[in-house]
Amino acid sequence: MNGESSNQKNEKKTKKNEKKGVVNKEKIEKEKEVVEEKEEKKEEKIETEKKEEEKGEKEEKKEEILIFGKYSPNVTIEDPTIAQYISLEPVYFPHSHGRHAKKYLGKSKVNLIERLANKLMRGGTGEKIGGKVIRTEGRLQGKKTKVLKIIKESFEIIEERTKQNPVQLLVKAVENSAPREDVTRVEYGGVMYPVAVDISALRRLNVALRNIALAAIIKAFGNKKSISEALAEEIILASSNDPNSYAVKRKDEIERIARSAR
Repeated sequence: MNGESSNQKNEKKTKKNEKKGVVNKEKIEKEKEVVEEKEEKKEEKIETEKKEEEKGEKEEKKEEILIFGKYSPNVTIEDPTIAQYISLEPVYFPHSHGRHAKKYLGKSKVNLIERLANKLMRGGTGEKIGGKVIRTEGRLQGKKTKVLKIIKESFEIIEERTKQNPVQLLVKAVENSAPREDVTRVEYGGVMYPVAVDISALRRLNVALRNIALAAIIKAFGNKKSISEALAEEIILASSNDPNSYAVKRKDEIERIARSAR
């Protein structure tokens, strides 16, 4: 009896061990399946992310808008004071049709190239320069598309001469020809005194663009040189901070007068 009972016990143990082994195998197989599923999901995620990145890159390439269809608006602005007022929103043809006219500080959101065009649309210098009052006789006044074509031609000349992005050179020229202080008149006891004052960032930009535009008009007046060539030459000189630039000369003169009036 004892022998039979011991055999039965051994058989039960073996059956239990077999069941445990089967259960363990099933657990291991399930764990393997779970791991494989996780790996497959990870691979799918990576593939989908790669496809999305490729699509995004293609869309960016397609959506990239160049100024005049040639020049990238992605430039560096070193002067932090002017940077907030220099707008280089990617536009093929910079013409806002005066939408900013009645908005507070709307001028700061107008493209820099359009602002230069607005400064070029003038009847002349308005005052004597070199003993003469230079007049355009209506050739530029109100003719926005004509002025934008002049700027486009000048950009092509700049690119040929310097092999650089003309938009970057224009930004550099504005930075180099923007005065930091000016003179105003204050009356004390019926007597006018000149007093040196700081210039706001927006006015600095306005003065720089005005002087660059005036330089182009002055150089092209009574000269075989076209206004687009004169503008290209002025931008190149001002971007390198050359003392032969009219805009740089005017900036130095304004700051010299302000220093003497401190």
